[in-house]
Amino acid sequence: METVLDFYNAPAEEGVVRLTFDERPCQLLADTVEALPPQKGKRKKVDHEYKRCGVSNILLAYDMDRGQRYLETRKQRTKADFAHFWAHLALVVLAFARRIDVVLDNLNTHNYGSFYEHLPLEVAEQLRKKIRFIYTPKHGSWLNLTEIEFAALAGQCLDGRRIPSLEELDNEAQAWAAARNVKGTKIYWSFTTAKAREKFHRHYDKLLKD
Repeated sequence: METVLDFYNAPAEEGVVRLTFDERPCQLLADTVEALPPQKGKRKKVDHEYKRCGVSNILLAYDMDRGQRYLETRKQRTKADFAHFWAHLALVVLAFARRIDVVLDNLNTHNYGSFYEHLPLEVAEQLRKKIRFIYTPKHGSWLNLTEIEFAALAGQCLDGRRIPSLEELDNEAQAWAAARNVKGTKIYWSFTTAKAREKFHRHYDKLLKD
């Protein structure tokens, strides 16, 4: 935990891009009966029945210093999807960075092995040398700033809506990300290592005794 907190509170380094990353599955749903258009001051009326159209996955990296987010939607949540997301982001979009530091969870696809399994060897080597993974502890997803971004995406774009296709989901999510990027919307993280030691002092005392 302290590794992540210290990372958040450290000053930015020249040439280093600091990101947080996570993935979120999304159920694709379609109306079985056409919704009634909204009236003034009211929402459109939707029938309670719907059709399941499969599941998709949103991959999202958030740049904590620039207030930018990089988003992709994919059909699956696999090692290959993880590898190709990072190959494009690190070597094309963020080609200017000498190093990329990333906070993420310990999902079994979130490792360098995914690069070597699904990318050419020279590309995997480039990514391994350029990207430094910083893992959140088990049950510590609340430490990942991308969780806050996903909450914003849900509340501002996805919740209460039925999106039937991957293409439509991508259009909506990309529009949401672009709007926040134009504003340079940032997350201001105030929880520090010092505050953690104060708040969780009982756990620290136990560790010291052990």
